[in-house]
Parts: sequence; structure tokens; C-alpha cells
Amino acid sequence: MSDQPRTADDVRALVAERNLRFIRLWFTDVLGQLKSFAINAAELDDALENGMGFDGSSITGFNPVEEADMIAMPDPSTFAILPWRPDEQGVGRMFCDILTPERTPYEGDPRHVLRRALKRARDMGFDSFEVSPELEYFLFKDRHGTEVLDEGGYFDLTTLDAGSDVRRETVLALEQLGIHVEYSHHESGPSQHEIDVMTCRITVKEYALQYGWHATFMPKPLAGENGSGMHLHLSLTRDGRDAFYDPDDPYNLSDVGRAFIAGQLRHAREMTAVLAQWVNSYKRLVPGYEAPVYVAWSRRNRSALVRVPSLRPGNEPATRVELRCADPACNPYLAFAVLLQAGLEGIEQGYELPEPMEKNLYHLSPEERRRLGVEQIPESLGAAIELAADSELVLRTLGEHMLTRFLELKRQEWEDYRTHVTRWEQERYLPIL
Repeated sequence: MSDQPRTADDVRALVAERNLRFIRLWFTDVLGQLKSFAINAAELDDALENGMGFDGSSITGFNPVEEADMIAMPDPSTFAILPWRPDEQGVGRMFCDILTPERTPYEGDPRHVLRRALKRARDMGFDSFEVSPELEYFLFKDRHGTEVLDEGGYFDLTTLDAGSDVRRETVLALEQLGIHVEYSHHESGPSQHEIDVMTCRITVKEYALQYGWHATFMPKPLAGENGSGMHLHLSLTRDGRDAFYDPDDPYNLSDVGRAFIAGQLRHAREMTAVLAQWVNSYKRLVPGYEAPVYVAWSRRNRSALVRVPSLRPGNEPATRVELRCADPACNPYLAFAVLLQAGLEGIEQGYELPEPMEKNLYHLSPEERRRLGVEQIPESLGAAIELAADSELVLRTLGEHMLTRFLELKRQEWEDYRTHVTRWEQERYLPIL
């Protein structure tokens, strides 16, 4: 485990001790793509005290050129040394908050959107909002195609799993970055993997590259195979205790936990554009490929959108909610923010939780699902965008500035896709029409 600085002085001391030459400043654009620029160690004091200016007009979804000046303000508590860089004169990194020239938070900064949601939770008396993501991804032989490395299946640890060495090195690197990894294993698709971490996309890609491979978090890169999801384990704490736990409830769920889940279910359809933000996301969200598309909750039923996992005896106070429709290509800041706001809305408004749905929802007919009141999340990015555009919850979560930018980008993506003539259409229709 790496040293974990918490203050600017801690960062200065570690940079000097390790003789670091460069520090990379990280932030994301509206769509969650990692952006970075490097400063020399000699500039560290100025960066920590005043931030570093940059041109925001070149960042997707940020301000236009006439309002382009931005400041990246490093967060010392996020400092870490990049394990894939050389030890000799190594490289550090810090995540940044984005500020305007007036030094106020920039409304288009995804980190600021999550900070607002966390403030609401604190104002409601909660200590923390904890999220444990399970990121699935594929390893391919290069970035030009989808040639797999193996034909391994779920939990395989044989010669079928060609990625076991790179996965192990990735886990060790994440632990050096201060990220606890609970599980890593081969997933059910060929050449597909999963690591439970707080953030790991860039680390996965860097270590795949060292082997000459390409790692992708694309939700559905292979037709006929399961896609890559990002199951999110969510919990709230109050007075140092799990706010979702009630030993007297048959599901170990407190009133807070029940209302939180009810908030996820009521707002699920309008949140989907944030949780699954790409055209390709909806190739994954179809029945039959382990991706939940029906708005219901359960204990063991993995066809439901929300699950309350059974816990080991004696570990019940760690009750959590697992949301299963998000994918690893989303913007995690916005995804976590909208999920938290939906849950808080349920708690504040006292939403009632319906009965759990323990039937396999994939096996029910549309008429049976309608009779049971089970809705389906949007089937395309186009439908999801318009639900988000009409959502008061999404507007309050993202803010008008961020939502406007997000909708502009997503509507353009959907229009580009909608008007594109694919090879499938040509092969299917040219001979017969």
C-alpha cells in the first residue's frame, strides 16, 4: 500500500523524498473521459496554492472559446505515485476540482456535481455515501478489432484465462495506488474480466498496453456474448453505523434502506441515460444476457434491477444495495451523484417500497409484467435522453449548465447513429429490396 498524503505539505514532502520529476493533474470531461496535463515538480507549490490555468474550450462539454479560462485546483488527498511509470524520477498524480477565473466551482465539473449530492446527504444527517463498483472489461489483442485472448468462462483459472498475469499485476498496481481490491476473476465472456475497485479504468488500460493488448470498457463489444456492466454496491452511514440495516426486518432493511431502494426504482427510467450513456450501452441492456432491464428489486433474483445481496452470518450490519444496470463506460461522478440523489429523494419523500420480485423476470410475458406493474428501462439512447431531459431529478442533480451540455452531446451521438447505414442493413436489405 502506498503512502497516502492528506495535506499539501504531505504531498510536498513525498515528492521531495521520492525525487518525483512530474505530477499529472487529472480531471474528467462531461462524458467521464479522463483528461490530464503534467506540471514540473518545481511548479508544485504554485499549483497547490493557486491551481493551474488551462483552456477549457478544448474539453468536451466545457465552456465555449469566449469563456474558456479554467483553473484546475489539485486535491492533495488524492495524490498517488503512478506504479506503471519508472521508479527513477517517477510521476505522481492528483485529481482536481475545476474552478472559474473567479475561483468559484465550475458548474460543468462532474466532481462538483457529486460534491453537491454529498452535501445534501450530510445535510440530511448521513456521515458518508459508500460506493463499491464492480467494473467488467474485455481484453483484446489490439485496439483495431475484437480478437479475444482466450475462451475462458466465469471464474476460470486455467490456461483458458490468458489475462490472469496482467489482471494480477493490475490488482497489485491498484493497491499501490491505495485502492482496495476485494475480488478479481475471469468473467463469463471470452477474455472478459472484473475487478472490484473505486477507480481502475486507466490502470487496467496501462497494464494491458504493457502486454501489447487493448483493454476496453465498451459495454457490448461482442455480439452474442454478455456485455460489460458495472454493478454498484451502495450504502449510507449515520452516526458511524450502516443506515440501511435493521435486524428486525426480514430483509435486514431499515426504513431508510427501503426508501432509498424505492427512490432508485421510481427514478430508474429517467436516470438510465446517465448510467448507460452510449449508443452501445443499449446493445447490452437486452433480455437474455444477464443485464437487468426490468424495474424491480429482489434478494437473490439477478434479473431484477436492484438487489439486496445476502450477507455472511455476523456481517449483516454491512447491508448494501446493488444496482445492476450501469456500465463501466459511464461518467462515475454523474452516475454516483444521480443514484445518491434518487435515494435521498426516496428517503426525504417517504417513498414506499413495493414487494420484492423473486420470479425470473426474463421468463414473464409482457402481459404478466404489466399486470405485476414491472416497467422496463429505455431500450435506446434516444428514448433514455428524452426521459432525462424531462426529469426534475436529473436537472437538480446535474444542474442546468451540465444537463444542457450533456443533452447536446448525447442527442448528437444519437442522431449520428440513427442516420448511419450499417453493414448489417446493407447485407440484409440490398439483395431483397
